[in-house]
Amino acid sequence: MEKKYHAEITSLFQEYADYLFNYAITRVNDQETAEDLVQETFISALKNYGSFQNKSKASTWLTAILKNKIIDLYRKKVREYRQESLDDLTRFEDFFDEKGHWKKDALPSDWKVSTDRLVEQKEFYDILQLCLTRLSELQRIAFVMKHMDDARTEEICKELDITASNYWVIVHRAKLQLRQCIEKHWINA
Repeated sequence: MEKKYHAEITSLFQEYADYLFNYAITRVNDQETAEDLVQETFISALKNYGSFQNKSKASTWLTAILKNKIIDLYRKKVREYRQESLDDLTRFEDFFDEKGHWKKDALPSDWKVSTDRLVEQKEFYDILQLCLTRLSELQRIAFVMKHMDDARTEEICKELDITASNYWVIVHRAKLQLRQCIEKHWINA
């Protein structure tokens, strides 16, 4: 069965491999892992091509397969991460006092730049990718799912097997760390 669709999958690979790789690399932040995910996507596509009914575009179908591969990877990483303590995610005392108020030296400053222009600049994305690598695995996965994949909170909690309150703490801490990292490596660099 697989040999029957080899030419079709080869054609899809030539057309969509770069797109899928770019999609994967922004979510896993590791070239080798992204390449493996794309390869697994096309292997799954080859195995299931007979059931593809052209009700959607091939790119949509392939992206859905890749998303599922990424979610499977996230689940695996979260299981591995659970062995570590959630207390090590971020030290709140770096940003807040014992009453939960911002510390004076940690108070976010006004960036005084147009973020609309920054978003269009490749350098900003490079810094963002660098800063994402500095997050804990769980923080990075939750942040990417929410803000890059536009996943709903309920979906993220289900996929990562975490509570909603735990999710909000994780994402809040991720945002704090990302802001601090972007300020250090981009705004104040």
